[in-house]
Amino acid sequence: MFRTALFIAALAASPVFAQSTPSPDGARVYFIGLEDGATVSNPVTLHFGLSGMGVAPVGVDLPNTGHHHLLINRAPFGADDVGFGVPADDNHRHFGAGQTEVTLELPPGTHTLQLVLADLNHVPHDPPVVSAVISVTVE
Repeated sequence: MFRTALFIAALAASPVFAQSTPSPDGARVYFIGLEDGATVSNPVTLHFGLSGMGVAPVGVDLPNTGHHHLLINRAPFGADDVGFGVPADDNHRHFGAGQTEVTLELPPGTHTLQLVLADLNHVPHDPPVVSAVISVTVE
């Protein structure tokens, strides 16, 4: 009984690891009409591009699909992010209804942006489908 309780406590204390959904070779996600180093004005409209896969809302389990996540002003998506659901906060915006664009207000200054495609459970695919990190300056 003690071992079982200890095992359950250890599981509860460790981060939740989720099964990643495979992505097809050559899949890519990108910003449409927005280049690295661009100067923009509020409100900022971002258009999300995707090739080699389709867009599907959260909870829809279709092959080679996912939904967009926008990473704002955070470290680039990396190995530490693989296998875990994308958090939901000011630096991680979810588009679980299958949206492919957003209009938002960003404070004046320079901001980094990156797109990450995730599966029906908000877990990035394997291998991850991520855009390049771009910087924009809001005037």
